[in-house]
Amino acid sequence: MFLPIRRLVAVVPLVLLPLGAVAACGGEGTTTDCSIDACTVTFDRGVNANASILGVKAELVGVQGDNVTLRVAGQQITVPVDGRQEVEGLSVQVQSVTQDQVVVRISQGGG
Repeated sequence: MFLPIRRLVAVVPLVLLPLGAVAACGGEGTTTDCSIDACTVTFDRGVNANASILGVKAELVGVQGDNVTLRVAGQQITVPVDGRQEVEGLSVQVQSVTQDQVVVRISQGGG
């Protein structure tokens, strides 16, 4: 009688784990849209914009023309609009830059 309850108690946290990972994204000066293995982050320009996503911190450092400088997992990288760069097992792609915002997709496993 107690065995099924113990199994249920052991299984429920594992089932809910992906939901916690999805919900655990957000930051300052940003909006995020996350799935289990990727997040699209919209950084507001002109503020100290950062987000905690996929277990790392991503920060907008600056924009120079079509090049966006970010700090992802403690490493500073520069990625052109529509370009992609790998850092710490993550793929960082700059999707768009406007006067007010920078949209970046960060995904696990280089995808």
